[in-house]
Amino acid sequence: MTITTLGFDADDTLWHNERVFKLTEERFAALLAEYTEIDHLEERLLAAERRNLKHYGYGIKGFVLSMIETAIEVTDQKVPASILSEILDAGRDMTTHPVEPLPHVADTLLAVKDDYRLILITKGDLFDQERKLAASRLGEYFDAVEIVSEKTAATYETLFDRHGSGAASAMMIGNSVKSDILPALEAGSHGVHVPYEITWAMEQAEVPIGADRFHTIAHLGELPDLLQRLAP
Repeated sequence: MTITTLGFDADDTLWHNERVFKLTEERFAALLAEYTEIDHLEERLLAAERRNLKHYGYGIKGFVLSMIETAIEVTDQKVPASILSEILDAGRDMTTHPVEPLPHVADTLLAVKDDYRLILITKGDLFDQERKLAASRLGEYFDAVEIVSEKTAATYETLFDRHGSGAASAMMIGNSVKSDILPALEAGSHGVHVPYEITWAMEQAEVPIGADRFHTIAHLGELPDLLQRLAP
């Protein structure tokens, strides 16, 4: 079936994002260095994030609350208020961090936008995702923007029906195998993996080598050639 609709992930597909979280984790570790070992702290923070996803969802706010919870836990509830204040400052700094588009992104979106419907499909905090999209200046390339709480096969079926001609004639492009590729393939779409230098532990999954409609490209600049090869 002819591909008519392209879905794009945002964070670490269109612009750098995980770098900001890693820098903040390093800042968090420095604040609590006298209370616990760094490796142990990383494990505790990840466990808190995993527990809190169902309460706070994805994004900076949930991350900051998980850091505060972890700080309370590893200090046996003795964490100084000054450290909690610095954690909050770190979270605020994340919300104002410059948005840096990845290489080839703008040129690729410009190259394909006249031939396909382009849908931005991202998960996370509504306010922060809208901020990053505005700061990236990439919004003009998209026919629709969808900020969702989770990416599942049902999510892609619904969105590609809403904005395109169905999942079977759509392609989802992103850096997360777990969120961008596997559920899109399950929905019947093409899935294009664009690896990023860092993958959050909660987004790691095995690449579906040999799966029908699965593709890998080194960067978004290779997308137009892939679409040309798949054209009927």
